[in-house]
Amino acid sequence: MRLIYKHILFLSLLIGFVSCRSTEPDREVLFELNLCLPSEELAHYAPRRVIGDPGTNEVFALPKYAYIFIMKQVGETWSVWRKEELKLTAEKWERTNYNGILIGRGDDIYQYKENLKFLLANETPKGRIYIICSNKRLTLAPSIASVSTLNDVLNMKFNVAPDSIRENIQNIYSTPYNYEVGGKYYCTYDCSLGNSFSLDLLMYHVAAKVDIKWNVEEAERVKANPAEAVRLTYMEAQHLFDDYAYCFKPMRNELAAKISTGYSIENIVTAADEGLWWEGRTYFYTIPYVVTDEDVEGKVYFPLQMLMRTNGSAGTGYQPTLNMRIDTTAVFVPWMRANFNLTAPLENKTETKTVDN
Repeated sequence: MRLIYKHILFLSLLIGFVSCRSTEPDREVLFELNLCLPSEELAHYAPRRVIGDPGTNEVFALPKYAYIFIMKQVGETWSVWRKEELKLTAEKWERTNYNGILIGRGDDIYQYKENLKFLLANETPKGRIYIICSNKRLTLAPSIASVSTLNDVLNMKFNVAPDSIRENIQNIYSTPYNYEVGGKYYCTYDCSLGNSFSLDLLMYHVAAKVDIKWNVEEAERVKANPAEAVRLTYMEAQHLFDDYAYCFKPMRNELAAKISTGYSIENIVTAADEGLWWEGRTYFYTIPYVVTDEDVEGKVYFPLQMLMRTNGSAGTGYQPTLNMRIDTTAVFVPWMRANFNLTAPLENKTETKTVDN
């Protein structure tokens, strides 16, 4: 009888122990995500900044929206662990120095600190974090609600077409998917190493900078007959990318042919800009893309058509198409610089110019 009682007591204790285990709270893992942007005031650090960083003497609008995707890997299975759209506030951006492991250690950055808590349910995953930030709200495809796999996130795109996004294109940043440090993606975590993480997520431009410089030779600026003098009186960038662009693959956008209908940036230079008639410099940002049907050696990124007129001509003027050949495994968008020496009035002249960055 006593033996039966002991068995009953043991089973009761075992059942109670199992019940307690099943109702224990999940282990809490704290992620402290430090969102970082390279600063624009870095003249003395310029030689060692990576291509795609904000340029010296430029002013950028700090992001107001962040789209965060925390991916987890359990075994060989990848899935979305947490996804968030956050509204950022200007007061939380702080000017500081970058002390992480990436290029630019010691450089000035803007940092936005946001502590997010995530519950770990009976697992210790490792994974990656992807973030895209913008000063304007983005339209993402697929939508945040519908993404569930790593492939969904890596192939996510944003709509470039709205006017507000075109004007904001230089203020969109993300964590490029193929930026590696020590052989692994730079925004990586491993929960088996601890319950608390502080990750510096340095983000970079998704749009490439196009930097145009022009000069009219001294002898061509003044002529006895003013109509023979050379002066640049108009410039615009034509047919810029306005499709859906990759969030995390800024150098992987592809189109079957050169854009023939995209949008244009007009009045980069006008006849009223007398100080720019003979020499000047301007820049703008655009999404790079590969033209897949071009019969050229290697691949060509963002064929960019310019329109330049001299002497106020209403004609076609000079229409160079600027190309850049870059390895398709490149991480950062380029800073594309082109110099034009104008020695004669521009009259319906076209050419393709491949520019080195």
